[in-house]
Amino acid sequence: MRQRIWISAIVLVCALTAAQATAGDKKNPATTPAPRDANWVKRHEGFVAIAQKGEVDVLFLGDSITDGWRGKSGKATWDKNFEALKAANFGIGGDRTQHVLWRIQNGELDGITPKVAVLMIGTNNVGSDSAEQIAEGITAIVKTIQEKSPSTKVLLLAVFPRAAKTDAAPRVKIGEINKIVSKLDNGKSVRYLDIGKRFLQEDGTLTKEIMPDLLHLSPRGYEIWAEAITPTLKEMLAP
Repeated sequence: MRQRIWISAIVLVCALTAAQATAGDKKNPATTPAPRDANWVKRHEGFVAIAQKGEVDVLFLGDSITDGWRGKSGKATWDKNFEALKAANFGIGGDRTQHVLWRIQNGELDGITPKVAVLMIGTNNVGSDSAEQIAEGITAIVKTIQEKSPSTKVLLLAVFPRAAKTDAAPRVKIGEINKIVSKLDNGKSVRYLDIGKRFLQEDGTLTKEIMPDLLHLSPRGYEIWAEAITPTLKEMLAP
């Protein structure tokens, strides 16, 4: 009974928070911090607990594609490339920009001062928000990271390609998003890196060998991701 009451209370708080946030920014949901359901809140609280323990030098933030580093497709590559860097994975499947924004405003950056935050987010916004709105959401996350942890550098990754063909609507919108957010790169505290072409064939098509559902990465896809960002990541981690 107590557990049911506790979960109901969490859902109520989430609903109220979301309503208040939406009232504050009706024009762009992608920049309006918002929580999700009770199970999502539990995962968030788990990340907060990790943050409170400290000892995180590299923080990965994102959605299911980032979350996949801990799954069967990504774990071996994560252990090989990032475990020794004191890396933490704060990816949650289904998250949009507004959800990551809420999470980092509500404890996931409290207790840690990562040297680098690796951010890749926005693909789940593609079906509902404009490219400009999504870019504003990504920008808000980068700014919030810098406000809460001024010494943390941000490795901002371009939103990964999705859909098989280059002219697919999601692919076109993602290109527009990336063009806007690339301007956040200042060469110092924020570095923008577009590794999307590494996932594609020479003609620009995306195969199921790299992304089985044309969105989420295969084991080879995670290897490509690690190989592509490691040089820049190590450069940003250097004193």
